[in-house]
Amino acid sequence: MQAREGLSLEQIRAFLEASDELGFQGRNRDEVYGWVDLTLRQQGYQTLKRSGRGLVRRYLEKMTGLSRAQTTRLITTFLGGEEVKAKPYRRHRFAQRYTREDVALLVAVDTAHDTLSGPATQKLLQRAYHDFAQADHERLAGISVAQLYRLRGSARYRERRMVYQPTRPTPVNIGERRRPEPGSRPGYLRVDTVHQGDLDGVKGVYHINAVDQVTQWQNVGATPQISEAYLLPVLDAVLAQFPFRIRGFHSDNGSEFINHTVARLLNKLLIEQTKSRPRHSNDNGLAEAKNGAVVRKHMGYTHIAAVHAAAIETFYEQHFNPYLNFHRPCGVPEQIVDAKGKSKSVYRWYATPWEILRQLPGVAGCLKDRVTIQELERKAGSRTDTQAAEEMQKAKEKLFLCFHQRRTA
Repeated sequence: MQAREGLSLEQIRAFLEASDELGFQGRNRDEVYGWVDLTLRQQGYQTLKRSGRGLVRRYLEKMTGLSRAQTTRLITTFLGGEEVKAKPYRRHRFAQRYTREDVALLVAVDTAHDTLSGPATQKLLQRAYHDFAQADHERLAGISVAQLYRLRGSARYRERRMVYQPTRPTPVNIGERRRPEPGSRPGYLRVDTVHQGDLDGVKGVYHINAVDQVTQWQNVGATPQISEAYLLPVLDAVLAQFPFRIRGFHSDNGSEFINHTVARLLNKLLIEQTKSRPRHSNDNGLAEAKNGAVVRKHMGYTHIAAVHAAAIETFYEQHFNPYLNFHRPCGVPEQIVDAKGKSKSVYRWYATPWEILRQLPGVAGCLKDRVTIQELERKAGSRTDTQAAEEMQKAKEKLFLCFHQRRTA
């Protein structure tokens, strides 16, 4: 809106009569209020008679599109000697009782006393004002405990003082955090669990995967749950299937293995228990690799109900574990060091776990009682590798068919 020269009252009357059917509206409040102030000054609204004031009021309403009440408020502001202008919006706020100086005093008290509890700090503030006549503590002397905690959580308080209290982990004295060193001796196991997924909030079966670090002799078990009543019998059966004496038991820090029940079982069998170290993700790398290359490859990723754990355990003991250890070749890692001193693993020799075990020096002294090399030779030569694999595949197909039939029923 622009009006370089003020209109006379006659011109305003003629304009209103000619534009009776038209309506106008301002673009924004700042422009409208500025134009209203300018027009009232140009017309000398204070000195106009009643008829002239009514004419100017109608003119303002027509040009701005404001209501009669709003126009009256603007005219009243002008008559009060103030400039008609838009006031910035200010959200209603309660009066601030505690100032920046009060927050600084609270920070000083908390710093000196290492942040006592709310009631104890309240008592200190009261003593500072009433007992020691510290006038600057007058407002804080009447603070409530709730308001004290609110001040501690305010941005002004945190700008001056921020207390970090790190979490204190509960020490678990089960197992030693270190990487086992078998020294070319069999019997040092790497153990991990593989979960067969959830379905509608129901847990699936759990696979217990135990692999010897030196020979890669691998035994797998299945349990419906990893609680004590279900896990211990399966774990005991898995350990019993190894032909050599177990010397070490290494796992991650999961509670299914790091507990007093498993620790008592291993102590009874004179097995040393170790667990993975923080920031050493490769401590249990062998078991993790076998999880994907063996367990997931044959059992898949889909949900298998926990009720099938007994059938899966039977399949493992009768078909799967013998096939893995006597008829499935594994890559034997060989560590080489390049010219820069960097060590890496190369795989030049592939052999079954039984072949790796048989070529170790002093293997007869590592076997369990009543387990002989001749017996293991007989198991390895009772069928060819392909025959053992075909029998295992047929048993697995029958097992998975049982899953499907039960799910359909």
